[in-house]
Amino acid sequence: MELFITTFGALFSIMNPLGSVPIFVGLSSDNSKQERNTIALWTAIDVLIILILSFFAGKYILSFFGISITALKIAGGLIIASSGFALLTGKFAEHKGMRKKGVKKDIKNRNEISLTPLAIPMLAGPGTISLLISYNQEYQAMNEMWSILGAILVASITIYIILKSAHLIVKVLGASGINGLSRIIGFIVIAIGIEYIMSSIVVIINSFL
Repeated sequence: MELFITTFGALFSIMNPLGSVPIFVGLSSDNSKQERNTIALWTAIDVLIILILSFFAGKYILSFFGISITALKIAGGLIIASSGFALLTGKFAEHKGMRKKGVKKDIKNRNEISLTPLAIPMLAGPGTISLLISYNQEYQAMNEMWSILGAILVASITIYIILKSAHLIVKVLGASGINGLSRIIGFIVIAIGIEYIMSSIVVIINSFL
């Protein structure tokens, strides 16, 4: 249960679905309520598939490129921490490449936005993927894997609920409320990234000693 809560908390913080609410509202403003619900559902499904593939294919990716788990955790920690800084400074969209005029124009011309940019890179980005790859290497027991898969499923369901209620959330919290929550989550994300880097440095030091 502890691993389930830890994994869900890490996934929710790094993906930060609340930070994607304003973007979802902006991109789906011309859609009907039913169409927005469908987009939210498919976004959650896409995220679920990406996260499960990242978790199970992680060890093969590491093996193919000859990357150690320690190196991955340091790289992932840096990515996660940078995402946290982007949230903390209010530059999350820019960090995800959403402020480029060409990208915005391209998005508006698409009929389907659930896979990109919502699932990738807004939600299931490099930080989330590297986190799950490292989890795959750390937790090999069957009960641990089920806990992580359960956390992935609940995180995906949470994304669906939040995106489905996006327009209501914007009305209740407003832009300032969402920004405030995103900055608090950003602080937590930075701490997660630093924890990954510190644990890897400890492993390297112990190997020399």
